[in-house]
Amino acid sequence: MDPKRAQAYFRLRTMLICIYLIIGVLVSFGVVIAAESLSSFTVMGIPLPYYMGSQGAVITFIALLFFNAIISDVVDKKFGLIPKEQSDQDQAVNQ
Repeated sequence: MDPKRAQAYFRLRTMLICIYLIIGVLVSFGVVIAAESLSSFTVMGIPLPYYMGSQGAVITFIALLFFNAIISDVVDKKFGLIPKEQSDQDQAVNQ
């Protein structure tokens, strides 16, 4: 990979990581900071700050992991880092 393309790849990956970190901070600390004003909202009958503290943040982080995997595959394909799939001739009969 030429240096210019590598720099663009790492710039994009760094920007994505920063976005994920910002979402994580907002979910972890933003809800706690705004807990009093958000307590009027409920999720399944539970006040939003309590829900986010007990399980909402964990669900959000798991969703971020899946989104990161999907987006990383797209970015890697865009920059040609994922090898091309093998042809059908190279695969075994039972696959």
